[in-house]
Amino acid sequence: MSRVVIGENATIDDDTTIGYQYDTDVGPTVVGTDARIRAGTRIYADVAIGNEFTTGHDALVREDTTVGDRVVLGTQSVLDGSVAVGNEVSIQTGVYVPPETEIGDRVFLGPNAVLTNDPYPLRREEDLEGPTLHAGVSIGANATILPGVTVGENAFVAAGAVVTEDVPPSTLAVGVPATHKPLPAALDGENVIA
Repeated sequence: MSRVVIGENATIDDDTTIGYQYDTDVGPTVVGTDARIRAGTRIYADVAIGNEFTTGHDALVREDTTVGDRVVLGTQSVLDGSVAVGNEVSIQTGVYVPPETEIGDRVFLGPNAVLTNDPYPLRREEDLEGPTLHAGVSIGANATILPGVTVGENAFVAAGAVVTEDVPPSTLAVGVPATHKPLPAALDGENVIA
């Protein structure tokens, strides 16, 4: 089997790396049909990406990652390995997604949102546990989601919020640290990501 498999109708700029192999014992890189991969993007080996994947410039997808169909990965955004991303997900510019994170379908991550997976960086030995974002979640710009936090289906995290505990479905999380409020009627429903 080829180490890199690219589906039909892919547009891939010069100065990209697809199938970066850090080890000889890793799976292939598979990118579905109709991909648009811009300059500076790096996609490691052992990655499976669905159809209609689009990147901005200088995006990074590390090993052991799966990405669904119709996903946008914005400029300088990072899927830092061992990440699962659903379908119709929009990850805007400068977003960081750490290992052990799960992102459901129709999730929106605003510019410079940061997800974390280490509760005590360099202080204690801990298992890494990324956040889980269920289907339909919206994360505002510059929000931070702490390790192990689950954000429930169709919840909305306001810009700049620091989420330290689970957010129930269809709830608004706002502030530092984030508190929960009823989701305003104007924000009720599912994300529509075209």
